[in-house]
Amino acid sequence: MTAAVSQRARAGYGPVQLAAYLGLEQWQFARARATGLVPDPDRPRGRWSAQVAAVVLVRAGQIRAVAGSVPDLGAVRAAEFLAGRLGAAVTPDGVEELARRGLVPVAGSFKGYPVYDGRALEAFADADAAAEATRAGQLRTATQSAAYLRIRRSDLNHLIRSKILEPVKYGRGPWDRRDTCTVALYRTGDLDRLLTRADIDWAAVRATPPGRRSPLAAPAQAEAVLAALAALPGPEPDPEVLNVP
Repeated sequence: MTAAVSQRARAGYGPVQLAAYLGLEQWQFARARATGLVPDPDRPRGRWSAQVAAVVLVRAGQIRAVAGSVPDLGAVRAAEFLAGRLGAAVTPDGVEELARRGLVPVAGSFKGYPVYDGRALEAFADADAAAEATRAGQLRTATQSAAYLRIRRSDLNHLIRSKILEPVKYGRGPWDRRDTCTVALYRTGDLDRLLTRADIDWAAVRATPPGRRSPLAAPAQAEAVLAALAALPGPEPDPEVLNVP
């Protein structure tokens, strides 16, 4: 909650004191400085004079309107905020997906984790977009991805090795150290796109019994050939010339 504006004048103000004098939270004060609504300090050691503080105080209402009422939030708190605002289920994966789509930009980071722009969160009102982002942005392990596609784990391995399917991030496994993340995580939206590929006969893949060669080996090998050729100097390879699906 925003602190009450203090009208008590001082000889000079540091950043914490000036924010309190203006009735701003520290994150609002930081935004105001970034947008130029609070000028740079005019006194030594990063302090503002009483005269400058009084001038800025006149614009306190404008500053609060521009700074907004929602701080930059991590994915968990951003999801909670959007769920409460929209009255719909929103997950941290969904917030990350909204950022990928440019709907809620990343504003910075905290302890290595992204934080999302509070002003964008405050303005966001598209419940349908949030629901779709939550669905498409759901992250799955390789085993969960294979189950989602209704194929064998060995089938999925062909897609992963050929980079037809690539992880969007890595999560921490049960044996990982605190600073280590080794579990590959895949977007549901990427899995959905795989299901639309005309060169993959999903019925045949799903009908392949254990121990038999996967039909996905051929598309995977073709993708690997194209990737290797693309890495060589010269023009990009033409899949039709190479007779690659």
